[in-house]
Amino acid sequence: MYVVSNLFVAVAKILDIGLSLYLWIVIIRALLSWVNPDPYNPIVRFLYQATEPVFYRVRRWFPWTAMGGIDFAPMIIMLAIFFLQSFLVQTLLQFAQSIAH
Repeated sequence: MYVVSNLFVAVAKILDIGLSLYLWIVIIRALLSWVNPDPYNPIVRFLYQATEPVFYRVRRWFPWTAMGGIDFAPMIIMLAIFFLQSFLVQTLLQFAQSIAH
């Protein structure tokens, strides 16, 4: 059972790292929206390509997020990431711990 337990721990850690990286990408994208970055810059293009599909879905599900010139989609995504890190990652770790015993 230790193999299955270690598998769940590894999945939880990889998921946590991936969510943390995406959180930073969302934060940087939100900060870039305050300035006028060069749209041809490869880093800016990557940030837009990595976040726009998720931003689009959030804006579609919650049309009020872009009201008044302020886009709340990054905040909703950040809250979702915090929720997934607190709930899903911790649940996987606790499940792995319960299997090991």
